[in-house]
Amino acid sequence: MPELLDERVGFVRRIGLFQATAINMSQMCGIGPFVTIPLMVAAFGGPQAVTGFLAGAVLALADGLVWAELGASLPGAGGSYVYLRQAFQYRTGKLMPFLFVWTAMLFIPLGMSTGVIGFVQYLGYLWPDMSPGQGDLVGLVVTAGIIVLLWRRVENIAKLTVVLWTVMIASVLLVIVAAFTHFSPECAFTYPAHAFELTASHFWIGFAAGLTIGIYDYLGYNTIAYMGAEIRQPGRTIPRAVITSILGIMTIYLLLQIGTLGIVNWQDMLDPHSTASSSVASAVLEKAWGRGAAGTVTVLILITAVASVFTGLLGGSRVPYDAARDRVFFRPYGKLHPRHRFPVLGLLTMGAVMAVGFLIGRHTDLATIIQLLTTVMVIVQSLAQVAAVTVLRRRQPGLRRPYRMWLYPLPSVVALVGWLVIYGYADRNSPGRHPIEWSLAWVGAGLVAFLAWARYEKEWPFGPKQISEEYLHGGDPDAEAAGGDEGDKGVAGTVGAAGGG
Repeated sequence: MPELLDERVGFVRRIGLFQATAINMSQMCGIGPFVTIPLMVAAFGGPQAVTGFLAGAVLALADGLVWAELGASLPGAGGSYVYLRQAFQYRTGKLMPFLFVWTAMLFIPLGMSTGVIGFVQYLGYLWPDMSPGQGDLVGLVVTAGIIVLLWRRVENIAKLTVVLWTVMIASVLLVIVAAFTHFSPECAFTYPAHAFELTASHFWIGFAAGLTIGIYDYLGYNTIAYMGAEIRQPGRTIPRAVITSILGIMTIYLLLQIGTLGIVNWQDMLDPHSTASSSVASAVLEKAWGRGAAGTVTVLILITAVASVFTGLLGGSRVPYDAARDRVFFRPYGKLHPRHRFPVLGLLTMGAVMAVGFLIGRHTDLATIIQLLTTVMVIVQSLAQVAAVTVLRRRQPGLRRPYRMWLYPLPSVVALVGWLVIYGYADRNSPGRHPIEWSLAWVGAGLVAFLAWARYEKEWPFGPKQISEEYLHGGDPDAEAAGGDEGDKGVAGTVGAAGGG
């Protein structure tokens, strides 16, 4: 198969279904469940915390179907940027895609910073005398090291991702096997009184907090959509990778959560001085197989943490690139490395924000960072993208849709309700932190930045709207499956349209 390289964009469609699914699953799992199981137990107040992972799976599947339809129809670099640009250009010009990129420059690296926080937490199991200052230094070194690893061509990264994915699967499976070899059903399924009392207000506050943690753990099912211009046969690969990764991770999470609750007393997870609260997977291994085995698997968990941050930053750094190439964001972000063909400024900026988020999370708490990143994400990306599916069906009925959402519009409605619950309860679940206010302030700053940018570029509202429907008239990325020159032209045409603007 010849290289399908577009001269204007520079991306190559080399990532297949297995690599795409591995990228998604590495980002979805990573360190997340290993650090959030105690948070989930605290939110629900008992082993009924498994409800949070189930609720998160339902929301992830519903929202995943939104991503699947949009990603298959609009397979350009930048994911949501492309979808919001196409859907909302008719009324508000380039406002919505600009705001998405603006917010993504915050919530994506904040999400990655939680992986580094988890890395340092688990390193504390191997290095119990680590001081706070040493922990901060380790996290910053890990952040810098990940940026160095990403400083290379995407096909080399894809191969490395498969290796990291293998380590992730191994670490999770070892913890699950260890848990179920010493599993106590009484420990896992003995619930406190009134655990499922639906009329109690505290249940719904805990449920909203658990849903936020649950969807945070599933985040990453959209990573491959950000790399739409680098996916082979995107009309088939993106939906399959999204749905397969969600179902696979859902199975893993349920086994991990139930298994952990069956070997570690849930009250111990609420004790801030216990190993179960900071390194629950290590506590599982130590109880099951001894401290030596726990130390070995903890090393694998540390590698898993790096893998999740690595893949997240890989996909996220592509977000501002396509926007800048389309002149919908600041122009310096539209340049690729001359040799390795990756977006330099996007990678460096997100790396810097990730480092700051890590330091903030280390000196507040992990739940605060999770609440902030989810509220910022919901207000522009999640809600607007649910609407984008319907808007595009009406505005661009002739758009080629290799995948159409199952049971439309039911998944859109489920996703909409789930995101509204998460946003509406954010302040209650993070008292004194005011994540809703911070998210609104960040979006407000984005509006000011947009007006300044639009005035400089003479765009709407300081100039005419520029309607671009290139995906209606572009080539067929899936045509490459047939091979030959015709398929190559189809891919190049679509990728060129995505980046040209």
